[in-house]
Amino acid sequence: MASPQTSELPPPHIDPTQAPVAFGNWAIPKLMLELQDAERFTRQRALAALCDLVHDHERAYEAILSGCMERLKMLLQDEDDLVRVKTTEVLYTLASHSLGRDAFLKFDIVGPLANLIEDPVNACRKNVHEALNRIAEFPSGAVFMVSMGLVPKLVLKVPDEEESIRASILSTLSCCVSVNALPALESDAVHVLKDELSHPSPAIRRAATSTLVGISVPADGKMKVCEENLLQVLVKLLSDDDQGVVANAAGTIMNTAVITKGKTEALNAGALAPLLQLVVSENTAVCANALRALTVLAEVPRARAQLLEHVPLLKTRLTHPTAIIQRAASTAIEVISWKP
Repeated sequence: MASPQTSELPPPHIDPTQAPVAFGNWAIPKLMLELQDAERFTRQRALAALCDLVHDHERAYEAILSGCMERLKMLLQDEDDLVRVKTTEVLYTLASHSLGRDAFLKFDIVGPLANLIEDPVNACRKNVHEALNRIAEFPSGAVFMVSMGLVPKLVLKVPDEEESIRASILSTLSCCVSVNALPALESDAVHVLKDELSHPSPAIRRAATSTLVGISVPADGKMKVCEENLLQVLVKLLSDDDQGVVANAAGTIMNTAVITKGKTEALNAGALAPLLQLVVSENTAVCANALRALTVLAEVPRARAQLLEHVPLLKTRLTHPTAIIQRAASTAIEVISWKP
């Protein structure tokens, strides 16, 4: 005989860790109310449901326009670890939208978010740095971070942070130095980056070399690269397996070799041979940076004498389908073939 007792198991396809989502236009407003609930479990469930909803573009825009960002800003200071983790996860997702990035700056969320870079929970810090990286990828976000003095704090976190998070920090620094390299230089970032150039992770090496490209643009940055003896390391990285690392290493050599000391150290490190090998690379960034680095080094008479016999190789790049390669090859040939 069947028992009339009701099962204590939840219905199928129901996640007990998420708040029930209301139908249609009531979904976001209901979750907004639950985010303010005094009960910790209610806030956790609302954030879990919101994490899923904002992956839908329409729901993400609806959440932003409904005042979600201000509520999330307050939850960044919540005492509960899971609440902070889920809050930063939602913010990371919203940072992928232009409206979301504008809201980060409008409601001053970058500051409270950056305060969590010291959070004891790894998952929270990971979400924080990934969100900051997304914001920094756009010039207005990078300028805002530099102006609020975030760069020195990020530089200090590089050596101590988990490897899974370090690449995001370096990528954010790369974006920041592209708008202003001086704060990073004043924080001794070149010395910190030197240790990351030999890291086994390609992502970390790529992000570190990308940051060096920006740092080596100002004159002080070029001198610092020389003082830290980085050119020898960069020349070795020209044979790295990762094409992004190779392109960035060639770009840093190109920037640093603008000054006399940079030219001398690059030539003493044996930069000509590996750069010539990269001229035939199918990677546009690698080939272009190699050609430009050779152009700068060709200003030294002894380098120009060695490069003269390789002019036929450079001429093969004049018919390259990419205009940027054609221009770089033409300039290199012109400098190398110059006679006083």
